[in-house]
Amino acid sequence: MSELSESGINGIRAAAYRIPTDKPEADGTFSWDATTMVVVELSAAGKTGLGYTYSDASLVPLIKRTLSPVLLHRSCFDITGCWWAVQRAVRNLGRSGLAACALSALDMALWDLKGRLLEIPLVDLLGRSRETVPIYGSGGFTTYSDKELQTQLSCWVEREGCQFVKMKIGSEPDRDPERVRAARAAIGEQALFVDANGAFSVKQALDFIQSCQDAGITWFEEPVTSDDLPGLHLLRQLLPKGTDVAAGEYIFTLEDAQRLLSAAAVDVLQVDVTRCGGITGFLKVAALCETAHLDLSGHCAPSAHSAVASAVPRVRHLEWFHDHVRIEQMVFAGAPEASGGAIAPNSDRPGHGLEFIEQQARQYCVSLEEAS
Repeated sequence: MSELSESGINGIRAAAYRIPTDKPEADGTFSWDATTMVVVELSAAGKTGLGYTYSDASLVPLIKRTLSPVLLHRSCFDITGCWWAVQRAVRNLGRSGLAACALSALDMALWDLKGRLLEIPLVDLLGRSRETVPIYGSGGFTTYSDKELQTQLSCWVEREGCQFVKMKIGSEPDRDPERVRAARAAIGEQALFVDANGAFSVKQALDFIQSCQDAGITWFEEPVTSDDLPGLHLLRQLLPKGTDVAAGEYIFTLEDAQRLLSAAAVDVLQVDVTRCGGITGFLKVAALCETAHLDLSGHCAPSAHSAVASAVPRVRHLEWFHDHVRIEQMVFAGAPEASGGAIAPNSDRPGHGLEFIEQQARQYCVSLEEAS
């Protein structure tokens, strides 16, 4: 334990990897053919902690030039102090967006490093409230043919045992009812979620749900933009009973979460540990949800969420997002595997249990910086 007295952060490495999708992908408001993952490693006392986020390669010089100077030589056990040091460092840049994603990756790495130094699995360090966390299969991109859509959704039900699956809508609103019927035929009685990514107006969202009234849609994610708090609130009142309104994936600060809750804008609050300030930020938002008696759902990045979601009592489920599952199983040893419609946090290795397979990721590297 003597090495723990030398707990100052003595190395920071950040790198961005742009990984092509397996097929062209789109949702109601955006299309893409690659996903950028930013990986952060923090070293102290002979150990290295790993964190990551999905964002832009510009995070790498931000971490090197602006954030590394305020973290180097600080105790890696002072996670709260490090969290606030980063918040202060980006005051004039803006705490949301890119800065919040960088903080999230660094915070995740700090929690992992603490677990590795104490030789404790992260889920036990945080405190376990459940053994496994339910997942919902997520993809169903608007670029998919009906056959591709059905194949993907039915595989989640049959192979991973998912009780819930989600598809994208909004690119071609006139085709959405037909696509929804194809999805329902593929998944049988399992719950069907839809995500418009803010593509609709309130009236368009109501027209869509009316055209699909026999499909049994139980989750309508971002039917309007998350900036339209009155619109989300109104839809909560007007949508059929049993259809939850969900939003929150763009929560970057605690105040973002509070605005959604204060406006009574959602039935379920989505939170993304790779955007909301990391594990520290996720726990803060989860406390808000607990006081509001509102469920939350982990957005994407299942490897990053598995431990903290297992520690939070009001988590309903995690998003088993096609892109991120594929990437994480490609570049991380120890990425969770789905079974029976759920994933379990690592319980056998210190920290979150992920090991970065750099040789696998190296071909996709577009930016790298180190500080010590």
